[in-house]
Amino acid sequence: MQFFPYILAAITGLAVGSFLNVIIYRVPRKIGFVKGGSRCPHCSSPVRWYHNIPVVSYLVLRGKCANCSQPIALRYPLVELLNAVFYLYCYWQFELSLHSFALAFLGSSLLVIFFIDLDFQIIPDGITLPGMAIGLLISLVPGGLGIVNALIGLLVGGGALYLIAILGDWLFKKESMGGGDIKMAAMLGAFLGWQKILLVFISSAVIGLFVTVIMMAFSARLRRERLIPFGPFLSIAAVLALVAGDRIISFYITNFLTVH
Repeated sequence: MQFFPYILAAITGLAVGSFLNVIIYRVPRKIGFVKGGSRCPHCSSPVRWYHNIPVVSYLVLRGKCANCSQPIALRYPLVELLNAVFYLYCYWQFELSLHSFALAFLGSSLLVIFFIDLDFQIIPDGITLPGMAIGLLISLVPGGLGIVNALIGLLVGGGALYLIAILGDWLFKKESMGGGDIKMAAMLGAFLGWQKILLVFISSAVIGLFVTVIMMAFSARLRRERLIPFGPFLSIAAVLALVAGDRIISFYITNFLTVH
């Protein structure tokens, strides 16, 4: 019985992950996701419920549509599995609490942002704006960040990226960072506080530089167009800050700021 809550958390994560795939596909294409069942992206045939079981159906169907046999992207089970793993982490850390629900919301939001921004270079306001409010509200719960820390994090996150965007526009004579990135940083600041949002900025810059150099080395189109979204790097850095932020900050303070 002690494993039952973890099994339930994983199943919930898989089920929500399946819905996240719907959001990832439909929102940037301006297709309503509240009504209407899932359809094959190739032949548009409806997906039967027993072909829509997270991960299991993908494996049974060998990654192909049951109707037209066209391949279904590996992204679908990947999103479901990643969401399930994060929900397991939330329950492991906070059990059944407001903190675990808030972090589960944040993790699912980061997954959606990662893949939508990767494909379409947009970050939906429908995620970031409610996310700011939820981050501030959860800071009021006993044991949370505290509203002052959350507000400072929101202002530092959004404000710092806004200044960077202005500087980038001036240097490159074109828009270097979209408003979606700024709102995303503000949302992350509300959830993480000012210390961890600074860690997110540093980590995302390092990860982004590393990945961008490798990608541009193998892609002439990227070298020519230089259209690389920043949202995925912010998402990865935010997960890093959530999972190991306290240890990283403590290590830095102990080894580099403490006077021996």
